[in-house]
Amino acid sequence: MSIIETALKKAQLRPNNAAIRKREQAPRPDSNVPASVIAQARKLRPAELDPETMELNRVLLRIEDQSALRAYKILRTRLLQKMVANDWHTLAVTGSSTGEGKTLTAINLAIALAHDVNTWVFLVDLDLQRPRVAGYLGMSFEKGLGDYLSGEASIEQILYDPGVERLGIIPNTRAFEHSSELLASPRMLDLTQALTAEVPRRIVIYDMPPLLASDDVLVFVPRVDGLLLVVTEGVTARGSLEKSKELLGDTNIIGVVLNQSAETTDSPYY
Repeated sequence: MSIIETALKKAQLRPNNAAIRKREQAPRPDSNVPASVIAQARKLRPAELDPETMELNRVLLRIEDQSALRAYKILRTRLLQKMVANDWHTLAVTGSSTGEGKTLTAINLAIALAHDVNTWVFLVDLDLQRPRVAGYLGMSFEKGLGDYLSGEASIEQILYDPGVERLGIIPNTRAFEHSSELLASPRMLDLTQALTAEVPRRIVIYDMPPLLASDDVLVFVPRVDGLLLVVTEGVTARGSLEKSKELLGDTNIIGVVLNQSAETTDSPYY
């Protein structure tokens, strides 16, 4: 049984940075990344995030729901184990259709990964039809991915430090009609190669448009190590998942995230 088939069966889906509040964290061991390597890390352009916007959008930096925090930590750990074991570093996040939470999943996963002292992360808004990452964060910036792809900015001008240690973000606010052509362009190839060559080596998360909305994911997914598919209970249609499974074919689906699940644990401890 494939991973999508398992999700279908379990979910029973139906159609239908000073401003950031510091979060308490358990003590962590020192990073295993050598200091000499950390010293080579690129200095990113500072960008401010809006706490109220993040709280409204349930961004991990501004939520206190312990069940949500645990869920993202579990997702982070399982993903890291699989990626480290296979020497994978790049990941596309998508859903079948709109409204399934793939952007929030990408953002919160990137933050959760960056909270691990040994993990450095880039989050790239690669939804060139409906970019949402900056909006979810209330992020202020000058130039973004759209400016780079249009030849109006360099890579150095679009890499931002959101005030979260070990996390870098490439935001975007510009939508493009011929997005799949841009994703296959030499400038996009240069960007992906530059990000994977960064020191320290980072996990690069690309927030992609919905799979069934265009051919963008199909064009770009050969450039990443794997794909994370987000489905939402009560929202994602079974037919959409079946179509996604057909389109993805032999794509390396690292996992399926079940969003807004009604399933709960009966454990009194949790």
